[in-house]
Amino acid sequence: MAPNSIIAMNHMNHRTAARTHTFTESVIREMTRVARRHDAINLAQGFPDFPAPGLLKDAACRAIQGDVNQYAVTWGTSGLRRALTDKYREWYGLEVDPDREITVTCGATEAMAAVMLAAVDPGEEVIVLEPFYENYGPDAILCDAAPVFLPLRPPGFRLDPDELRRAVTSRTRAIVINTPNNPSGRVFDRDEMTAVADICREHDILAITDEIYEHIIYEGEHIAMAMLPGMRDRTIVISGLSKTFSITGWRIGTIIAPQYLTSAIRKVHDFLTVGAPAPLQEACATGLQGLPRDYYDGMARDYLERRDILHAGLRDSGFGCSPPEGAYYIMADFSPLSGLDDIAFSTFLAKEAGVAPVPGSSFFSRPEDGAKLVRFAFCKRAETLQRAVERLRAFFS
Repeated sequence: MAPNSIIAMNHMNHRTAARTHTFTESVIREMTRVARRHDAINLAQGFPDFPAPGLLKDAACRAIQGDVNQYAVTWGTSGLRRALTDKYREWYGLEVDPDREITVTCGATEAMAAVMLAAVDPGEEVIVLEPFYENYGPDAILCDAAPVFLPLRPPGFRLDPDELRRAVTSRTRAIVINTPNNPSGRVFDRDEMTAVADICREHDILAITDEIYEHIIYEGEHIAMAMLPGMRDRTIVISGLSKTFSITGWRIGTIIAPQYLTSAIRKVHDFLTVGAPAPLQEACATGLQGLPRDYYDGMARDYLERRDILHAGLRDSGFGCSPPEGAYYIMADFSPLSGLDDIAFSTFLAKEAGVAPVPGSSFFSRPEDGAKLVRFAFCKRAETLQRAVERLRAFFS
């Protein structure tokens, strides 16, 4: 082969798709690696350090021992889809067809990607409220669509309907709203959700709701967008069992959508992952059917206690922060404590104080908007959080 041909081949082999050029590695997962490297308490990544309910663990073991080892139905086991139907009827009064409107995915992360690929065309726009979970923008870009970021201003992070209306264009396909919100902890109220619904109906656009923290609420209530007038046929509900049952590694996500959208979502899901783990789906169905309302109430009470431990410790240490209304994160302003930027400060805190947060810039389209913020997760045992706040108090005293 001629030398010039070898050079050409090498050049081709090193080319990557342009859509990936704006992506970064997950900052959240990177901070987990930083925490491990410095033996820091990991308050960066949102995974619990306590066990899942015994009912689920026992059911998973029974399913595996019972040889539930092969592919499930691509869009989810019959048992889990029917358990989800019962759950949405009981909690929200929402009637869902288990055979035509539910798709079970490999986590809510895959769910969002599958939804975007199924519902959004190249050249269209997706409005994303910020601060936002770091996957939403890249998911839109994977569709060759454009994320349009709408800032919600701290400290309240309230949605301004007029600003949202101004963000809508003739190319707007969907609005993504995450409530309770990661990372701000906002639980969007009925007025805010109604405003989004009004705009969706006026402009014939979709609402994509990320409701993965739906049962972790301390103030206010969870408003199901699909139940608002005129929204049932234009809302795609993304959720999952990871946060509710403390099983982030099981990767069981869910999508509720009208039939016309579900048929497209299922095709995309099939080509992305084929299906979620069969025995773990069986266990999640058992959890949905077998755990009483007291379980959910107790979970929220436990998280409220953990929230208050961390919030008090952060305030005592000099951070500026407010207690979140839902989810299990606290966004904190560290500007009274350091002149570093958020990335340097997060690494510094992990190395020197032994507590690892996430840099705030990873939740904003303009890094400078989060340059003095960090996010802490409190989905940990109370004793873990006590150790973390003792380290912070000692370090900043």
